[in-house]
Amino acid sequence: MDGILVVNKPKGITSFDVIRKVSKILGIKKIGHTGTLDPIASGVLVLTIGSYTKVSDLLLSTDKEYIATAKLNILTDTLDTEGKVIKTDSKRIAKDVLEKAVNSYEKTYQQEVPIYSAVKVNGKKLYEYARNGEEVLLPKKEVTIKEIKLLEYNDNIFKFKCTVSKGTYIRSLIRDIGESLGTCAVMSELVRTRQGKFSINEAYTLEDIEKDNYKLLTLDEVLAVETIDVSEELFHKTKNGAKLENTFNIKDRVIFKYDNKIIALYKLEEGMLKVDKMLYKS
Repeated sequence: MDGILVVNKPKGITSFDVIRKVSKILGIKKIGHTGTLDPIASGVLVLTIGSYTKVSDLLLSTDKEYIATAKLNILTDTLDTEGKVIKTDSKRIAKDVLEKAVNSYEKTYQQEVPIYSAVKVNGKKLYEYARNGEEVLLPKKEVTIKEIKLLEYNDNIFKFKCTVSKGTYIRSLIRDIGESLGTCAVMSELVRTRQGKFSINEAYTLEDIEKDNYKLLTLDEVLAVETIDVSEELFHKTKNGAKLENTFNIKDRVIFKYDNKIIALYKLEEGMLKVDKMLYKS
């Protein structure tokens, strides 16, 4: 069993809980992911099954779309409503002021990573520092908020939709919006509605998977690269990972198939086609 499975993760469990459940349902141990979701979050979780764990990195570097709900006038150590409250205030924010602040984040900026995250500093995950009560300088990373739009605002609760680059923390974005308003804010709900070309409308619930109502996607269905059906002679070369002359005039990558099965993903390097990901199983 090999392929890509798009799951609609429910709120309240970890991404690794989802992997364990899917592993048990499908009876397969080799399952990877392409970006976890916090327990408080739900939505698109892309899993790689079997030999497709080799292609997880190709699916990581894609934009993600979210609908987030945030609460003003409160800050917690985890930057969401499930953490320990460390600050509150009572500042009232007008809708037009909030909308201007939200819109101002449609940009590229240096975002501080939250302490409760798996990012490593000096070989140790940040959440380990937090749990041990140790101080650590939080790293910053460049992120891009490609689109952001305020959807709702009632009392001190607001909802927005955004499309962001890989590595963006929505919890941190909400914290930053709060600081821009001269107050504080935390995330109360998060739904990942899209990752790359994978939409929540095409994602399967755990109940769907239990009922055998799902489809595994293949590499040629998800990567925008040329697919070529090879001859028997070329099949024997590609399955053994041989370098090939670029007689196909490939510009970047190509998927080779034989007998309707994907053999390998090749990429162009120094004028030759070389194996990028081998998916063939003898």
